[in-house]
Amino acid sequence: MNTIAQRLSDLREIMQREHLAAFVFPSSDPHQSEYTADHWKGREFISGFNGSAGTAVVTMTSAALWTDSRYFIAAEEQLRGTEFQLMKLKIAGTPTIAQWIGKEIKSQPSTEVGIDGMVSSASVVKEMIADLRREGGITVRTNLDPLRQIWYGRPPIPANPVEIFPLEYAGETASARLGRIRQALRERHADGMLMASLDDIAWTLNLRGTDVHCCPVFVSYLLLDQSSATLYINKEKLTPEVTAYLKENNVKVDDYEAVKTGLKGYFNYNILMDPDEVNYTLYKTVTCERVEEESPVKRMKTVKNAIEQEGFRRAMLKDGIAMVKFLKWLDKDADIAKESEVSIDRKLTSLRAEQPLYRDISFDTIAGYGYHGAIVHYEPTPETDIPLKPEGLLLLDSGAQYLDGTTDITRTIALGPLTEEMKHVYTLVLKGHIQVELAKFPSGISGTQLDVLAKRAMWREGLHYLHGTGHGVGTYLNVHEGPHQIRMEWKPAPLVAGMTVTDEPGIYLEGRFGARIENTLLIVPYMKGEFGDFLQFESLTLCPIDKRPIDVEMLTDEERQWLDDYHQLVFDRLSPHLTSDEVAWLREACAPVSV
Repeated sequence: MNTIAQRLSDLREIMQREHLAAFVFPSSDPHQSEYTADHWKGREFISGFNGSAGTAVVTMTSAALWTDSRYFIAAEEQLRGTEFQLMKLKIAGTPTIAQWIGKEIKSQPSTEVGIDGMVSSASVVKEMIADLRREGGITVRTNLDPLRQIWYGRPPIPANPVEIFPLEYAGETASARLGRIRQALRERHADGMLMASLDDIAWTLNLRGTDVHCCPVFVSYLLLDQSSATLYINKEKLTPEVTAYLKENNVKVDDYEAVKTGLKGYFNYNILMDPDEVNYTLYKTVTCERVEEESPVKRMKTVKNAIEQEGFRRAMLKDGIAMVKFLKWLDKDADIAKESEVSIDRKLTSLRAEQPLYRDISFDTIAGYGYHGAIVHYEPTPETDIPLKPEGLLLLDSGAQYLDGTTDITRTIALGPLTEEMKHVYTLVLKGHIQVELAKFPSGISGTQLDVLAKRAMWREGLHYLHGTGHGVGTYLNVHEGPHQIRMEWKPAPLVAGMTVTDEPGIYLEGRFGARIENTLLIVPYMKGEFGDFLQFESLTLCPIDKRPIDVEMLTDEERQWLDDYHQLVFDRLSPHLTSDEVAWLREACAPVSV
């Protein structure tokens, strides 16, 4: 069996032969995707940790893995029995990767560290080069991928067919989007750009694929200037219809591996390369001047046009119908003692799959019962699955990909009797959620400036969470979309009308339970005044928030009114699409709260 220990041994043989003191394995692929195709899951292969974020580092005598608070508990479990030491990001005393490497290789004859430049962004590698230089002149090598030699049976790069995303859902042609991008490049005094982000390419060309689990994207690059565009892709993925469509939009096609040749033959004066998006190897390939700025596509796609906004509303309606059918089943029809985390995931997915235009889930469902609810990104598997009991809290974070929109919702559900602590914590989370939904704010502020609204009540009691409060959501694209976010760390991307963003505060008590409540919101106009445009949130998600764990006396009058108004909206929108039994259940679930 090819164990982690054997993989480390194989890796160290290569490191010794190549005179490397350490090797770094990021979570990324050549396109800096959050979720990667199996072919590029090198960090998971070498460490055994399967979370979506983290960096593994191996020296000749030690190994460590850095990840954030979402995965502390899961990482401890998955790394147990291996050489890997868990490094908790943002926790006092945790060394940086460069600091740890500097300490670990002091006695090594080599001072060279390896990282695959094809899967690491230019900004990450440049920062690593600078950080390691400060740790004693340690150098970095980027032209080696040891996984080619030690990963036996490595999954191939996906070659799934590409499909056209209908204009009736996109609301804007690919030709128009290319025109807007070229105008943005002219404003930045850039002759062209290399687009590497898979969801940016899919959005630009109104194409979709299935190369990445839960994300309707396809592996490719797009190189464009003011007069031409070339899509670098495995041509086997293109149907005659897609090939003709690309030709109609004046997009040439070349092999995926030919992108380096294309960059070498790029003869314009300069090229825009987003250093956070383009990998280091391709970044170093060009010989012309680089314009190092954020890709203009990132912010273009976050602002939804009127057609996309209506698509979201339709998708959320369908998702709400599926959620109500599920919640009613769980509350009234299911034998809780015979259900488990995995079985309820299957049930919810099957109900979503019955809805029109359903394509897939938008991420692996987080179904955490009891103490599993305190693991922020826990995903039940046959190995970790536990049965439910008619007591305590179930945290259920899930979503779907519909052709007209992407959904993301979290509900924390009472399965029976609760402790006073559970009710108190749940209500603090609900208060934070409502305060974000109530926000009115000037156009252009950062989401960081709203984050305190979600945390004010819990901070007063010494409670906190470290994950973001909100993220953008794509239009039948990635469930996480930026650069705008609502989170404690400074994120300067402005919030403007037309953006989607989630609202998902939570509290997690390790070994006991967790609570999180999440809606997807649309930023819409509020008012114009002497101080400019002000904005507010429209709740897109349509699903009752469980009232049973609420300590109603902890809510202000304004918070109770918001909850009652939201539940009236949910009932009005969903009830025409449900059976009489489901309507009766929903009426009770949406009844006004009272002290």
